[in-house]
Amino acid sequence: MLTSQRKQYILDVLKRDGQVVARQLSEELNLSEDTIRRDLRELAQEGLLQRVHGGALPASPAVVDFAGREDIHTDSKIQIGRGAAALIKDGQVVILDGGTTAVQVARHLPRHLRATIVTHSPRIAMELMEYPGIEVIIIGGRLFKHSIVTVGAVAIEAISHIRADVYFMGVTGIHPEAGLSTGDLEEAYIKRALSERAAETYVLASQEKLGAASQYVVCALTEVSGLIVEQAVPDDLLQPYLTAGLTIIRA
Repeated sequence: MLTSQRKQYILDVLKRDGQVVARQLSEELNLSEDTIRRDLRELAQEGLLQRVHGGALPASPAVVDFAGREDIHTDSKIQIGRGAAALIKDGQVVILDGGTTAVQVARHLPRHLRATIVTHSPRIAMELMEYPGIEVIIIGGRLFKHSIVTVGAVAIEAISHIRADVYFMGVTGIHPEAGLSTGDLEEAYIKRALSERAAETYVLASQEKLGAASQYVVCALTEVSGLIVEQAVPDDLLQPYLTAGLTIIRA
């Protein structure tokens, strides 16, 4: 089998099974694990999969910068944003993550809402400028320009003083075994810290992120309350998350 054929076979298995186990694949193809691992490494460098211990998982397409993500699955982000916004009640303290789906949450908040929104995203803060009843608290720190959010020790310290009702988290990967992940280490620490300061955490889960993984783990699925998804997501795709005990909200 040629290298190109082998790599395509690996991608086909990944699409079919949702994961690749290097040992199983080496036995199936009668090749060394070193050969399979080299193929996985090269495919990962091309952004076609995410390597994990013992094999690989589907790579998330949502790892490009903010401007690039704005054009990915816009309709689903609007649905999810509308659904998340409907969950927010008067008097609540709400943490709203950065990201393009979170922008849609901000845009769909009721104009009469009276609440406090905490965010580490200057973009989200600007979206909320015209809401007279919303108090906006911006978490400071170093600006991570890729995602237009603040990160670092200053942000972590500020987060430690917050006690919120709910946090709407954005991630790039949502996987039944690998949990929640994102493409930057500091962002992963910030998201975990925000989740720990909220009574409930709901993940803004557009379909392309389900079953995918990125390099840096935020937390396990058991550490969040549920997922907010668009209406069109197939039931079988959501079943592993229901089995894990998560609440699924179809927006």
